[in-house]
Amino acid sequence: MTDYSKKQIWFVTGSQHLYGEETLRQVDNHVETMVNGLNANTHFVIPIVKQQVVKTPDEIAHICIAANADEDCIGIIAWMHTFSPAKMWIRGLSNLKKPICHLHTQFNAAIPWAEIDMDFMNLNQSAHGDREFGFMMSRLRMKRKVVVGHWQNPAVVRQLDGWARVALGWHELQHLKVARIGDNMREVAVTEGDKVQAQIQFGFAVNGYGVSDVSKHIEAVTPQELAALIEIYESSYQLTPALQKGGKQRHSLEDAARIELGLRSFLNTGGFKAYTNTFENLGTFKQLPGIATQRLMADGFGFGAEGDWKTAALLRAIKVMATGLEGGTSFMEDYTYHFSPEGAMVLGAHMLEICPSIAHATPTCEVHPLGIGGKEDPVRLVFDGKPGAAINVSLVDMGNRFRLIVNEVESVLPQHELKRLPVARVLWDAHPNLETAATAWILAGGAHHTVYTQAINTSFIEDFADIAGIELLVIDRDTRIRDFKNTLNANEAYYHLFQHRM
Repeated sequence: MTDYSKKQIWFVTGSQHLYGEETLRQVDNHVETMVNGLNANTHFVIPIVKQQVVKTPDEIAHICIAANADEDCIGIIAWMHTFSPAKMWIRGLSNLKKPICHLHTQFNAAIPWAEIDMDFMNLNQSAHGDREFGFMMSRLRMKRKVVVGHWQNPAVVRQLDGWARVALGWHELQHLKVARIGDNMREVAVTEGDKVQAQIQFGFAVNGYGVSDVSKHIEAVTPQELAALIEIYESSYQLTPALQKGGKQRHSLEDAARIELGLRSFLNTGGFKAYTNTFENLGTFKQLPGIATQRLMADGFGFGAEGDWKTAALLRAIKVMATGLEGGTSFMEDYTYHFSPEGAMVLGAHMLEICPSIAHATPTCEVHPLGIGGKEDPVRLVFDGKPGAAINVSLVDMGNRFRLIVNEVESVLPQHELKRLPVARVLWDAHPNLETAATAWILAGGAHHTVYTQAINTSFIEDFADIAGIELLVIDRDTRIRDFKNTLNANEAYYHLFQHRM
């Protein structure tokens, strides 16, 4: 995973000169205490950096423009300690290009009932200062995160950390290069889309490469590199007898390792953090990259099968958001259903490419026939997914806008052995139930490819949609189809009017 240790969240506090220098000194001292306290919390993945208290339109404009220009600043937390007249913020906010979180808090948690006087009231005016600030951002139609509560409250800290992680994922997209190795699976609709508009909207660039571009790197793999990777396979996974040293399919493991080394070299050399391929365009590959793709995802690369560049980019962004968190994140596909009177379930899988970060136990390394692609039998990691809460996220191009769709699910372990299904797989219960969830998903145009994650929850995706300025539809325990249809209809009107206004 990329090193993000130099990235920063700027903490910007608003005030004005009306209250005198002593009040401003107290404001500055309070902010320093708050920032130090927030940074001392082990939850934060990105350090918060205190900025000067801004008191004039010029200071506000300067700090916003400076944030735009600073490559290490990935977002701003703004707070109005006193009353900061919001017309002062128009120029700055109009120029701001970085994500912004409005923290509505105050330095003290409780009112000092015996000592409170007008000096205290003048100093601690967040209750109405933040409302003035909030009006201006709403007047400017700015999407932002609003967090309300005392800055020492663990719930507030978690919300700030979650937003900072999303801002980091957004920052990653601004520099992301997606390599499209081969083209789309033929005649498939949902994996297509407007790559130019995606770069305008999200920042990431998608470009195509031939399989021969990767093959050059595979051919350059040395015996020493191959032997070293084989040792990693042997120490990390349970190899079936056929893949162990002297086994009859040992050559398949070596071919798979060469593909991984070559693919990894191609991606690293080109600066790609996400990629796609398709079984219909494998060129000189001896087998479909199974274990290679699984291990690359485990190392943080985004991936989309059959040319699905939108899912590849989204997977990389969510991997970045989840840095250091428990729970894995993987490319996923709704594959088949289990309809039962006790409750319907979804079995998620793909041909081979499911990330072992979601594995319940140590994966086995196996080789089995693959009925499509016309290549040799591919090596893959086989496992069941961990039980627990998760979300499936889909990014689709609706023609006039991009749409994010989330389904909250609960994963469970299969109650029966799957001896004849040698692929990585996850079994889940879709909320509120499969019938409603699938109906809503289909009405929304959700893809059959998703990003499946147990590391983050729906609130992260909500923040991401706000930063990106795109539509979000959530399917959860409260979803009702009639209401969902009404939301779809309302969104059509909203985005038509919004785009016309733009």
